[in-house]
Amino acid sequence: MESKVSTKYAHGNAQIFKNPFLERLTKTNPISNIIVYGVTIAFMVYYAIAVQNLSVINFIGLFMFGIVFWTFAEYILHRYVFHWVTEAAWSKRFHFIMHGSHHEFPRDKDRLLMPPVPGLIMASILFGLFYMVFWVLGMTPLVYGFFPGFFSGYLMYSFVHRATHVMRPPKRFKKLWLHHSLHHYKYPDKAFGVSNRFWDRVFGTMPPERH
Repeated sequence: MESKVSTKYAHGNAQIFKNPFLERLTKTNPISNIIVYGVTIAFMVYYAIAVQNLSVINFIGLFMFGIVFWTFAEYILHRYVFHWVTEAAWSKRFHFIMHGSHHEFPRDKDRLLMPPVPGLIMASILFGLFYMVFWVLGMTPLVYGFFPGFFSGYLMYSFVHRATHVMRPPKRFKKLWLHHSLHHYKYPDKAFGVSNRFWDRVFGTMPPERH
């Protein structure tokens, strides 16, 4: 049976900051993201192979593992960070900046991708966390092969996410498009996966079959 989802908050643009400069940093477009993130990933690939001397085979294996691990991180971040909110004013503000504005205005095209400045800041923080994990394991050089894959996984996810909001679903991906629409318009506590539905099945957050 076809899903009938609410169209509340379907149109409009959020205002996150009153300061024009900060507000501008919350917006982006596909070309800017492809250039900035693409160059960043290319540099990391070069650094891993040319400077850290990872073999091409090892790099490819770590890179692919990073992409797969991203899909898990995507689910965890979406479910437990982006949807975390308490009654505290600072918590509500954090939620609105990180994700709440997107739920209120899901067709705000300027905010369907993570803008480069906050995106690179978050990537740096995550790289630092992964570096510490690999350092504790005594495998520090491997982080330079893992993180480009992880970052590439994020980049692919971000464009899938944008596509679900601005494009008609291709036949093969109709269920994935519907999955994300159900999260926005009917089941905000389910369907946290965007680029895939695997982790929703694993953790029991799939929407009901009948909508």
